[in-house]
Amino acid sequence: IKMPILYSVVARGTIILAKHAACVGNFEEVTAKILAKIPPDNDKLTYSQGPYLFHYICEDRLIYMCITDDDFQRSRAFLYLNEIKRRFLAVYGPGAQTAVAYAMNTEFARVLANEMKHYSESKDLDRLSQVHGELDELKDIMSVTFRKTSRNLARSLFWKNVKIYVIVAAILILMIYVIVSISCGGMAWQNCVGK
Repeated sequence: IKMPILYSVVARGTIILAKHAACVGNFEEVTAKILAKIPPDNDKLTYSQGPYLFHYICEDRLIYMCITDDDFQRSRAFLYLNEIKRRFLAVYGPGAQTAVAYAMNTEFARVLANEMKHYSESKDLDRLSQVHGELDELKDIMSVTFRKTSRNLARSLFWKNVKIYVIVAAILILMIYVIVSISCGGMAWQNCVGK
């Protein structure tokens, strides 16, 4: 049986800590190339290459990645990766930050295999993954809108401040002129300007 989640790996940078393949392929070679390109920033992303999608979540230098068929739902892949992340951190915690290559493979490969099977075959996840996908889209739209709104607000506040500074400067100049005029005997400054 060919499963939509074909390969899964947990790594720290390019160091693979645990992996599982559901079928034969050059997954390790391809994974090594992709892991080398993933920046250490906290992020989640999907790469497309040929008939495959490479989904990953990077958090605290740990990368949770899976390879799926290109028709596999992105939201379902991220549900799977979030579950793997949760289970991995619950078992290994901060120890994963210093572990050597394949240190968790013996135990965690079974978890990867079971979860890959569950998330590939479960019909219950279809509605959940659809809702999750819609929420992700809504969150992305809201964050873009928030950024635009905050940028516009910052711009309008900047120009209000500029107007206030110009008005205050004009009032100060006018006050200085009035004070100098009074002390110099009138508006033409007769007592202060040479005759």
